[in-house]
Amino acid sequence: MFVVRREPHNPVLAPRREHPWEALATFNPSAVRGKDGWRLYYRALSNPAALVSPYAGQSTIGEAFSEDGIHFHSRRQVLMPEEPWDAFGCEDPRATVFEGTTYLSYTALGSYPFTKDTIRVGIAVARDGKHFAERHLATPFNAKAFALFPERVGGKAAALLTVHTDEPPAQICLALADRVEDFWSPSFWEAWYADWGSHALPLKRSDSDHLEVGSAPVLTERGWLVFYSYIEDYFRGQERVFSVEAALLDRADPSKVIGRTESILVPEDIYERYGIAPDIVFPAGATEGDGGRIDLWYGAADTVCAKASVRLPDLLRALEPEHSARTFARAEGNPILAPQGAGFEERAVFNAGAVDIGGAVHLLYRAMDAASTSTIGLALSKDGTHIDERLPGPVYRPRADFEMKKGSPTGNSGCEDPRAVVIGDRLFMTYTAYDGANVPAGAVSSIGVEDFRARRFDAWSEPFLLTPAGVDDKDLALLPQKINGNYLLYHRINNQICADLVPDLAEGRRVSRCIEILGPRKGMWDGAKVGVAAPPLKVPGGWLLIYHGISRHGTYRLGAALLDPSGIEALARTADPVFEPLEPYEKTGAVANVVFSCGAVIRGDTLFLYYGGADKVLGAATASLPHILTALS
Repeated sequence: MFVVRREPHNPVLAPRREHPWEALATFNPSAVRGKDGWRLYYRALSNPAALVSPYAGQSTIGEAFSEDGIHFHSRRQVLMPEEPWDAFGCEDPRATVFEGTTYLSYTALGSYPFTKDTIRVGIAVARDGKHFAERHLATPFNAKAFALFPERVGGKAAALLTVHTDEPPAQICLALADRVEDFWSPSFWEAWYADWGSHALPLKRSDSDHLEVGSAPVLTERGWLVFYSYIEDYFRGQERVFSVEAALLDRADPSKVIGRTESILVPEDIYERYGIAPDIVFPAGATEGDGGRIDLWYGAADTVCAKASVRLPDLLRALEPEHSARTFARAEGNPILAPQGAGFEERAVFNAGAVDIGGAVHLLYRAMDAASTSTIGLALSKDGTHIDERLPGPVYRPRADFEMKKGSPTGNSGCEDPRAVVIGDRLFMTYTAYDGANVPAGAVSSIGVEDFRARRFDAWSEPFLLTPAGVDDKDLALLPQKINGNYLLYHRINNQICADLVPDLAEGRRVSRCIEILGPRKGMWDGAKVGVAAPPLKVPGGWLLIYHGISRHGTYRLGAALLDPSGIEALARTADPVFEPLEPYEKTGAVANVVFSCGAVIRGDTLFLYYGGADKVLGAATASLPHILTALS
């Protein structure tokens, strides 16, 4: 698991109207870090030039300097159109220091209106590291985004480039040359291009998608780390989704992809959502940061330069194929509960709330009978993963009118997806109440802890609804501690996690606000919908929230977030899922490709997670709590 953190001072570079050459936009930055600081090379966009391209701003390459990597100054133009093949713009620089010389590749525009045949790669050279005294046309074919490796690979100069960027299907390709000067040799490219498809890296998932080289590769102990732009549905005629992805390439043979992420950064903040081209994040550079981090430099909305960082060890671990199970390890003997015989749990047992009481984890699980009526069963585990006792009947049944079956005789109804917490001397259980005819609603009931342990289940309080009438509002969970005398209740409205402070849990007191906690991140693994999984768990510095996320393809996975002590502000959130359906009992069942949790407990340094697999069975998994908290810190 890993977290991508935006720089709090973003955007780190914005247009300045007093500089006509960068009055419209400053974006798509590539950085070089030296002993004295960072040099940032970026695309600068001017107002339209009346004598060149009256309807489009002209791009040049700017440079800025910073001692701390955040505050940039000393801006200047370092590359302007001069040659016939770049006369209409120099775009999207990528800087690499290779064998003591700084090379700046860029997209060269040779005509206006722009056409695929005149959009190619140019390379500028600064042998003193500052003055780009020479420039060369590199590719004779349509290409963009040329990124030079900072070291030789097997004695060869190496580069990544996007071929046919404006003449799809585009591919990210690898080029190897004896000398760096070969990269502006027509004969080199003639031979290379004759079989260009064989040089493509296997990164594209669909022909309807688009991708482009982002950062120059960064050498790590595990291989070459590369960030690149991935655009879903670029050619499908649907809404395009811009995102950033990462890949790890083999150190000796970069044509081999060791591992790759899904989208790790999508437009969310205002400077990414709004600008000349809204809803765009575009990676153009990566540098080694402080404290074992990698800094990602990216353009936002084709208007400003921004920066984000990720802990390198966490990212590398996520990119290794042997860690495909994500953060959690499944319990031996999974699933720990499955349907058995006839009766209240004939069809399914899944989605259990969990409380650790008296040396045993008590699992309040959803059980479904042959008529698809849900009740709540109880099982106990002393070690957290093996079931020691399973009660023969429900400990909680539908009682109120709002959860009694009113729809089809075999349609879903009852008490679903319980989440349990202990506050004071009472156990509170929130759950989804459904009658099969009206929209699902959120309900609550409670029982004294001593009555619960003594199995006096007739002591459950009468349930009542906490969510507004007529609103599809599910995934209720209570923070297991009052905040300034109030209960904090999480719930899901539409596709996002909300919260509300409730002074008391009394009938007639319903939530009336949606304090947004987490929303879906369009284009990422949780891009369609998010909801609370287990109730938050107290950890140093705040609360650990495990949540479920649904992709646009309908896969349910789990992520993690760190909430502040108030339980309302998200301090950090994983960019990747921490758990996903991999096993047959998670991929096949009543609903395919689902891991769905309602409960978790902490014992020492271990986090125990309980989850439903494919809406059919109950599984358990464990993870290192220090590992999770380190990644979220």
